[in-house]
Amino acid sequence: MTFSWDDSRRAFAAAAVAFVGVTSRAAGRWDEPGLGEWDVRALVGHTSRSLLTVEEYLGRPAASAELASAADYVRATRAIAAGPDVAPRGVAAGKALGDDPAAAVAEIAGRVLPLVDACDGTELLTTIAGGMRLVDYLPTRVFELAVHTADLAAALGTPAELPPDAATQALHLVTELAVADGRAAPLLLAATGRPAGRFTVL
Repeated sequence: MTFSWDDSRRAFAAAAVAFVGVTSRAAGRWDEPGLGEWDVRALVGHTSRSLLTVEEYLGRPAASAELASAADYVRATRAIAAGPDVAPRGVAAGKALGDDPAAAVAEIAGRVLPLVDACDGTELLTTIAGGMRLVDYLPTRVFELAVHTADLAAALGTPAELPPDAATQALHLVTELAVADGRAAPLLLAATGRPAGRFTVL
């Protein structure tokens, strides 16, 4: 399955709106446990970077596309994502949201979404892993927003209702990575309740 620019743009917007919505429920709970080392504020801060990096990278045009797909980007950044700098960067991003993180997140989304809407997807941007077209980079942000919005909802004890467009792109990326890495069988077993008693889609 391939996604058009309009597909990805709509999925990104839907994922951003969902993140803003769940973040609005976190008032007064910023110091509660979020995910791993992160409290809710740090989790929100980390997730907000899925919006901010789009803005930042568009301001750093690339000369060429070194990475051809969202899956290529994930593979290229695995070591960085598992590195020791991720946790403190999330904490710093949470602090940068100020006294009203929910309002700050809404402001960021309100600034970044029109910026993306003004693009056509062919823009070359410089990511942490190298040059990419925006149309190929944006699904990685949809994935991050979808996963961490679900994390945030779980931390707050509120239902995680991901928009269908965003969920479809996020699950497609997971499937593509699993197949390419030879992990399709474990993913299928996990999704169908193996071992018995676990979550199942059936």
